[in-house]
Amino acid sequence: MQFLSKTAIALAAAAALCSASAQAQYKLPQSHDNQHSELLASQKPMASDIKVSNVLKYISELNKTAAPDLDEIYGQYWESQSVNPYTGVTIPAVQDIDVSGYCHPVPGPVTSNYGYRPRFGRMHRGIDLSLRTGDTVRVAFDGKVRLTRFERKGYGYYVVVRHDNGMETVYGHLSKFLVQPNQRVKAGEPIALGGNTGRSTGPHLHFETRYLGMAINPAAIIDFDNKVTHKDVFTFDKQSYEKSQNYRPVARKSRSKARTTASRKRTRSRR
Repeated sequence: MQFLSKTAIALAAAAALCSASAQAQYKLPQSHDNQHSELLASQKPMASDIKVSNVLKYISELNKTAAPDLDEIYGQYWESQSVNPYTGVTIPAVQDIDVSGYCHPVPGPVTSNYGYRPRFGRMHRGIDLSLRTGDTVRVAFDGKVRLTRFERKGYGYYVVVRHDNGMETVYGHLSKFLVQPNQRVKAGEPIALGGNTGRSTGPHLHFETRYLGMAINPAAIIDFDNKVTHKDVFTFDKQSYEKSQNYRPVARKSRSKARTTASRKRTRSRR
């Protein structure tokens, strides 16, 4: 019992000694505390080194890079009287195009799709939308009117609008213009009245979407059932549309020509 009491006393004394030693080990001198206080007092907030003018300048540069160069868009190939003014221009292989802010030109359904027409033996470079003569036709995107013209054997009365996103849209078979060249227009504004002029089999709107003169299938950009774009950004792929511009199906030989050719081959083989 006496032995246990002495042991407990010894352990308590050792613990007290360790605690005191630890406190002595981690206790910093007063001079260190003074230096630490002076260091904190001399520090400046990080924001004091960042000038507001520099931040605004940086944001301005970012916006400038992201925004389209409207002077370039409306300055080049503007005076051309052709539906495609970009003949000979270098077209990028891939290009992202901002198609947000779209407005459907007319409420009517699709009556004829983009693509080759066997009946006429040529490409149909747009989509036909149903309307009645005199219905309002609205512009698809913000932009500026480039052409208002008449073509008897083609578009009839038609409007070409160049847009801030670099695209152009074509509106054909119209009955009346509501805008004039060089006029600035906002998406959804009336630009014409629908009609049945030019090479047309009935009242409808012929609607084209083009990039640097190259016709793009409007259905690749627009969901015509819901009258909205599929995405806010359309990725143009030159290779996808380059082949379709002058598409012609492979001509099939007539049966009579095939028989004549086969007969000639048999005659030659006998000789």
